[in-house]
Amino acid sequence: MKVSIITATYNSESTIEMCINSVLNQTYSNIEYVIIDGLSKDNTLSKVESLTEGYLNVKIISEADKGIYDALNKGVALATGDIVGFVHSDDFLADNSVIASISEAFDINKADGVYGDLHYVASDNTNKIVRNWVSEDFNPRLLKRGWMPAHPTLFLKRTIYKTYGGFNLNYKIAADYDFILRIFKETDLRFCYLPKTIIKMRLGGASNRNLNNIIQKTKEDYRAVKSNGVGSWLTILLKNVTKIKQFMN
Repeated sequence: MKVSIITATYNSESTIEMCINSVLNQTYSNIEYVIIDGLSKDNTLSKVESLTEGYLNVKIISEADKGIYDALNKGVALATGDIVGFVHSDDFLADNSVIASISEAFDINKADGVYGDLHYVASDNTNKIVRNWVSEDFNPRLLKRGWMPAHPTLFLKRTIYKTYGGFNLNYKIAADYDFILRIFKETDLRFCYLPKTIIKMRLGGASNRNLNNIIQKTKEDYRAVKSNGVGSWLTILLKNVTKIKQFMN
């Protein structure tokens, strides 16, 4: 199976090298790499071009966009792989065998989607784990309890995007949560949990950057829950409370 990996970049010159190298150094050979740059004003694009020089299965687009979810939608539209996943420009794959493990999980479990665990790491020391997001096997009842897989670890068959659409740009922060609810509530889809750290993510994401973003994220989460018919304010409360244990692992 061909795996398409999408990275959206904007002024990411300080982190993009580790991100790209984590993709290019995978032991799995059948990878298509799609990089969507939002007209970065720093040296991101030149770094991207230099790091990927000589690699044939790389697509690079640099143009204005409406934010990260728009960029990710563009990447999905350009992808030709059987499986699609994301590695954000501040993040990196946890080890060189990640994609091989994901491909194997798809094959063995005849899955529509595979997800795993995620480490939040310190921005100035990526060896320091600050938060450990350990997931679990999926059960539809979990959605009402505020459960979701760590979105950066979620790899899906490309046909899922064709059938259920991409990210809703009416959400500025929670489009990934809305998307996850949209597909995970579908009982005819099969999702497989891979008990392996897939992604290492630097702290400092948009959703938790400041109080205003946290408030907006909470409102958008509630709107996603209601529009997808999977819960109430209690769902959002549980979604946030269950994060506490991630700091204790």
